[in-house]
Amino acid sequence: MALPASFWQKFGTLAQMAQASVALLGFVAILFQVSEIRSNNRAVAARQAFLAYTDLAFRNPKFAEPDYAAIKAGSHEQQVQYESFVSYFLFACEEAFGAFSDRREWLASCDYDLKPHLPFLCEKNHSEPGYLATYGTITQDWVRTSLKTASVTPPDCKLGKT
Repeated sequence: MALPASFWQKFGTLAQMAQASVALLGFVAILFQVSEIRSNNRAVAARQAFLAYTDLAFRNPKFAEPDYAAIKAGSHEQQVQYESFVSYFLFACEEAFGAFSDRREWLASCDYDLKPHLPFLCEKNHSEPGYLATYGTITQDWVRTSLKTASVTPPDCKLGKT
């Protein structure tokens, strides 16, 4: 036969349940903080990457608003520099898309800066299809959609009227 629980045993069990509930709430709060820290770090990294791209564009206006025919006719070194410039630009936009997927102004900024590079990207994608594969699917789709929207198609890869 079971003995009736004494006063302190009843409240001892309630205290243990309350303590477990507080511990669970603390754990959930820690998970939330970790998620927020991760999100904030990604946003900071994206801003830094885009700021570095903007600085690179400021220091290299010939690549920011390129005369692609002149770059192709120029030295191999200049062509490699331009390809690196565009690669960094795509990287910065990819970071921004990942960190700020809910903010259209980042996509609009990247769209604006992408247009002059479409002839290069068209030729590069046509000659080396693996080039765009080095970026995430969101970036690949963005570039392909932009090429289609601007009517930039091989073999001439010239900007169309949009």
